[in-house]
Amino acid sequence: MGSFPRSHQLVATCQCHVRQLNRLARGISRLALAPIRGRKSNIFNRPSYIQQSQFPRGFFSFRSQQKKAGVGKGDELRQARLARREKKGAEDAEDGTQSPTEKTAWSSFASQFENFSNVTDIEWSTLSDRIVDLILPEWSKALPGQIRKLQRELSLAEGSLANEIWQEAHDPFTNPEIQYSAKVRVSDELCNEEKEFLARRKKVATAALAKYLNLNEKDIHPDDVPTIAMCGSGGGLRALVAGTGSLLATQEDGLFDCVTYTSGVSGSCWLQSLFHSTLTDQQFDRLVDHLKARIGVHIAYPPAAFTSVTTSPTNKLLLSSLVEKLKGDPKADFGLVDVYGILLAARLLVPKGELGVNERDFKLSNQRQYIKYGQQPMPIYTAVRHEIPDIAEDVSKSSVAQERAKEIARQEAWFQWFELTPYEFFCEEFNAGIPTWALGRRFNNGEDVAPEGNDFHLPELRMPIMLGIFGSAFCATLSHYYREIRPLVKSLTGFATIDEMIYGYNGDLEKVHPFDPAQIPNFTYNMEGKLRFTTPTTIYNNEYIQLMDAGMSNNLPIYPLLRPGRDIDVIVAFDASADVKTDNWLSVADGYARQRGVKGWPVGAGWPKGTDSAQKIDQQLDTAQSDSAANIENKIKQAQQIKDASGQAGNGKGHVNDPAELSDKAKHDIEHPEDSDLGYCTIWVGSTEERSSEPPPPTRAALTDDTAWRLTEPSAGITVVYLPFLANPKVDGVNPAASDYMSTWNFVYTPDQIDKVVALARANYDEGRDRIRRTIRAVYERKKRAREDHENAASRDQYRQLVRRGIADKLGEGDHFS
Repeated sequence: MGSFPRSHQLVATCQCHVRQLNRLARGISRLALAPIRGRKSNIFNRPSYIQQSQFPRGFFSFRSQQKKAGVGKGDELRQARLARREKKGAEDAEDGTQSPTEKTAWSSFASQFENFSNVTDIEWSTLSDRIVDLILPEWSKALPGQIRKLQRELSLAEGSLANEIWQEAHDPFTNPEIQYSAKVRVSDELCNEEKEFLARRKKVATAALAKYLNLNEKDIHPDDVPTIAMCGSGGGLRALVAGTGSLLATQEDGLFDCVTYTSGVSGSCWLQSLFHSTLTDQQFDRLVDHLKARIGVHIAYPPAAFTSVTTSPTNKLLLSSLVEKLKGDPKADFGLVDVYGILLAARLLVPKGELGVNERDFKLSNQRQYIKYGQQPMPIYTAVRHEIPDIAEDVSKSSVAQERAKEIARQEAWFQWFELTPYEFFCEEFNAGIPTWALGRRFNNGEDVAPEGNDFHLPELRMPIMLGIFGSAFCATLSHYYREIRPLVKSLTGFATIDEMIYGYNGDLEKVHPFDPAQIPNFTYNMEGKLRFTTPTTIYNNEYIQLMDAGMSNNLPIYPLLRPGRDIDVIVAFDASADVKTDNWLSVADGYARQRGVKGWPVGAGWPKGTDSAQKIDQQLDTAQSDSAANIENKIKQAQQIKDASGQAGNGKGHVNDPAELSDKAKHDIEHPEDSDLGYCTIWVGSTEERSSEPPPPTRAALTDDTAWRLTEPSAGITVVYLPFLANPKVDGVNPAASDYMSTWNFVYTPDQIDKVVALARANYDEGRDRIRRTIRAVYERKKRAREDHENAASRDQYRQLVRRGIADKLGEGDHFS
């Protein structure tokens, strides 16, 4: 009976500790877009001697040790530490270095973290040594000391790690970008650096294509070389591991060397960041070895996580993003996504042994060194911003307000896509972007703003924060969360009515994010009237924007590849989504291509839906446009209710299908591709022919051996090669639809599991290897014939001009002998 109240005390203490952890991770981020103000814990409003007398024992001290050291010795140390903190605060107030009424982002974070550290010391000291030994793991004994050590390193005191980081942030040798100012580039063209890359990559791709197709390089004209892009889906570590296996197969086959662009979402962004780093030497087999060495431990496993952020050399590189962001911007926000990114970087960007960690891998702009001569494809990273215009009140007011609401509904997309390359951070809807090395700076009216009182700019926002943004799927809306658990709710007896009631409020659920997305400065702040007409009117008034995982909109990063100027001929899409069939991400791109006026997109690409008629497909595509009053009215209703997911596809607003409706047939198709509508490799080709009629172009069926001739038609458009991640009887022990470790939320893969996933990805690519090679050859022959026809036509035109002038076929006419 004596242990009964003690167990209650343990539960209460642990609950309090969890609450303090939640406050630390979410306390600041909940005050988004506003200066962060912290508040002292109430426990520190009491005299220090009262606090210490209530907790006389150290957390993990034995009674025998206490008798030797004396009970009061720990009390004196704590009192001295608190006294020093109070003295330091008084001195700062006298010097005017910190306003007592207005806290910066850094001071708020530092005070909250110190309070958390102190509470951890005090509250955990009440736990009995015996209880600790019985119910807590051995590594937990070191947690209070590690938390205190981390707090000291982040105190910004003289000699602390944070102080060293902040001093180096001023060093132009370490961060050369701080010497230069940046401006917003407003243009619908690619940046000059990307144009130079394309010219250089064309030469490399020409040589690679000759080898891939077994041709003589001298016989290949550069204009005949197809522009090939590869994109990888989201899906956490599953997408990272499976994507590595797929790209390894393309590299072994020679196809990867012919590629000009790669694009990624979520886990595929992590894949790109690792490939373009010192960890892999741009070899996918080395990336496989790196994953085996690093992702066998959970990113949030406390001993590994605390070791990374408290010991050299990793702590400085991992925590630089935190210190520079909060110390350099008084209004900055630090939340759960930032913590998540630091944990990801500690696993992914650090090699085995940790001593070989390279600081160049922690800035995305440094990846220019891998592509500046065209030696590797250019990576395109993606993120989205969730724009939810509040037009309910405007619609019920005057006609002017109604017209304004219509304009908002027409212009503002629910998810706005942002792309990030080693050269530029760009949004196509704005037709504006900034240099990647200027990411993280505040902008005003198109120009960067240096921190007050300093003559330097902030260093580039570092990769730990970017990794968190790329993979922040947990920032999804409540609607996304409910779709994940809806099958369970519907399967419970008597819950069908509850499900209908909850899903009836889907429009409201679409507007709520349980976890705040990451916040970065808005480079379009105060640029009203200077950007493209599709720019949301509310964006100009926000000094910061929130970005999240682009998989919230489309789990295949097709949109950046359709940007004008990139002129992609072939898109090879590797889809390792959780449910490739029900989500049907390729079909979402139909409306986007229609709205953007992209010629040549294969309408109807994706998994066929048995219930969809041609008329229904046409109707869905028509809703993607807003060029008439009726369509605008329709979009206003969608903005108010957000119930018709198919209407959102045209603006990149999410997928059109409900994952909760996964049928037995869909699961069977994933497990048995030989019985499914699509196999391991499916190919579509679009058409560039102009339409003179109102209806949209007809749906393009997938190519077969009998219809492969369509690839060589003069009017052939973009070719899409689709390779979903499906089960394969040639590889045992792994099934994307059934294996537990294939979950998006699994963060631990054993070396054996990695080998199985990579083997499955390579086996699936082998199923379509020959078809892909024939497809690339057909596109090359089509471009070659088009060039030759154009040259012949130009030659004939030139001859006709000579005939009109009467100088055709005259020997020596026009030279110095005539």
